[in-house]
Amino acid sequence: MTEKTLTTVLGFDFGTRNIGVAAGQVITQTASALPSLKAKDGIPDWHQIEALIQEWKPDAIIVGIPLNMDGSESEMSRRARKFGNRIHGRFNLPFYEADERLTSFEAKEWAGKLGHKGHYGSNPVDAMAAQIILEAWLNDPKNEHLMNNQ
Repeated sequence: MTEKTLTTVLGFDFGTRNIGVAAGQVITQTASALPSLKAKDGIPDWHQIEALIQEWKPDAIIVGIPLNMDGSESEMSRRARKFGNRIHGRFNLPFYEADERLTSFEAKEWAGKLGHKGHYGSNPVDAMAAQIILEAWLNDPKNEHLMNNQ
């Protein structure tokens, strides 16, 4: 099966309470954070996901997989993968995984540089993490064949 050339992708930072979202453009290899989605024990509002897909019309979705530092699976990595597979099944979009180790830490560091201080509960950094995950995926040479497919 020939893969479609990607132009627009949506990236997700899966969490049990918040799901960070970012939209990315393949040609510029950049992403922009979008408003995070609320989740109940990892279950999103599927109508919100559908609205995002209708608005952005992505060619694929990228989901950050939170592996342990040694590369082994965690309960959260299994749940994030299940989330990506569900989006694939519901909306028939290709689903690609991205290693998201340390992205939440990086997002908090980035937020601190932008002046954020204190508790992140009322102002989560999930969307920033999704942006970091997606930009890393877009700039990873091993994914280049997906973006230059003729």
